[in-house]
Amino acid sequence: MTIVNTPDRSVLRTTYQRSVAAYWNNNPNDDRVNTELGKVDGLYHHHYGIGEPDWSVLEGPEKTRQERIVRELHRLETAQADYLLDNLGAVTPDDRLIDGGSGRGGTSFMAADRFGCHVDGVSISEYQVGFANDQAEARGVTERVGFHFRNMLDTGFVDESARAIWTNETTMYVDLFDLFDEFARVLEPGGRYVCITGCSNDVTGGRSASVSWIDAHYGCMIHPRSEYFRALSDSGLVPTTVVDLTPDTIPYWELRTHSELATGVEQPFLTAYREGSFQYLMIVADKVAR
Repeated sequence: MTIVNTPDRSVLRTTYQRSVAAYWNNNPNDDRVNTELGKVDGLYHHHYGIGEPDWSVLEGPEKTRQERIVRELHRLETAQADYLLDNLGAVTPDDRLIDGGSGRGGTSFMAADRFGCHVDGVSISEYQVGFANDQAEARGVTERVGFHFRNMLDTGFVDESARAIWTNETTMYVDLFDLFDEFARVLEPGGRYVCITGCSNDVTGGRSASVSWIDAHYGCMIHPRSEYFRALSDSGLVPTTVVDLTPDTIPYWELRTHSELATGVEQPFLTAYREGSFQYLMIVADKVAR
């Protein structure tokens, strides 16, 4: 797989976007959590997990303990993606879906397998796009699943061409108002947008030290909760369901503290979630006629 060192500036429009893309293009092997978990069954995720872990993985032979933890973390991350797909609504094989910030393609492949429809993923990382397209070829699904080096703020897709769009922990890298305007343009009337994201809880006041630590660790810009709803409203996307997944993700992070793949970000996540300064939300919104 060839990595292009001189990115297309029509896709990467700001210094910040170029820095984010450069990280994923030039340091793919630093991302050991996602790559090691993806090796379990070939689904490579770029998000976290929900659900109650099987804590028995911490018991048994020490020699295989880390392998058991990895498999369980991967199961919880796949459960999160399944939950997101559960909320896309009625999707037919004739529909087109878009994965905004598709990473290495895990959720896109799950959607194509479930619905039998066409899925387009977009990423500003040429490495991720190449990796995901190689996966599509290996799976024999290139006629239905494709990944594109594009900016999700300007996807280039035809107006009203998508039945549903999702973002899975990617919105903290972009301006929400610009993002939701683009999604509203591409969604067909009555189309659905599903977002799972971490957001700061602005009810509790200013950004906490733990949230700031997470921001710095990932080089992202975590948005306050209220900003999601302002941006959705401005774009004509009406929330129909909001679920606080915070209690469901805390056990995942507790299990991750036992893994040799732990990166040091586990404790700030746990502190922020437990103190209430950070929330893990799923927001489902439908496009209304204007």
